[in-house]
Amino acid sequence: MKRVAILISGGGSNMVKLVESMTGDHPARPVLVLSNDPEAAGLSRAAALGVPTAAVDHRPFGRDRAGFEAALLEPLEAAASDLICLAGFMRILTPGFVARFQGRMLNIHPSLLPNYPGLDTHARALAAGDAAAGCTVHEVTTELDGGPILGQARVPVLPGDTPETLAARVLKAEHRLYPAVLRRAASGDRTRLDLPASP
Repeated sequence: MKRVAILISGGGSNMVKLVESMTGDHPARPVLVLSNDPEAAGLSRAAALGVPTAAVDHRPFGRDRAGFEAALLEPLEAAASDLICLAGFMRILTPGFVARFQGRMLNIHPSLLPNYPGLDTHARALAAGDAAAGCTVHEVTTELDGGPILGQARVPVLPGDTPETLAARVLKAEHRLYPAVLRRAASGDRTRLDLPASP
């Protein structure tokens, strides 16, 4: 049974879907929800689901990313995490941290990578006139949003879409895709999963 730690920075809607999926014959279980913000709403949601939580406030560390990550490692190692899922974790991790978990850290990104790495993905997709948008689960590497793609889900771009309406539609796809990819990854299956488009 794989032990999964989930890193969040906010409300944790993807975290909730991941935790809810890890039951029954699932090859993994959630052992920790960890945030860089002690006030993150997702921490109380995780606690309500019975998952241990921890927080390491990044702000006192200032520009000392190595110091912040050293503090972040403590609860991850204490929980004996096999897999790490980044779910709206808004800190860029250093190459040293990424290397430590190479092949064992997943992230979800709200675009069809390699299109639109980084921020403002929905506005960029609309500005480009794309007919479809979506989300990607990928392995985390030292290249921002550039690791091997493990799964994608597409959604149509509709007439009159704003970044907000498109984001809401993509988020629903994220909630379908991330649990499906995690289940496969936890069982050792790294083949790419493409979910059919949903409205």
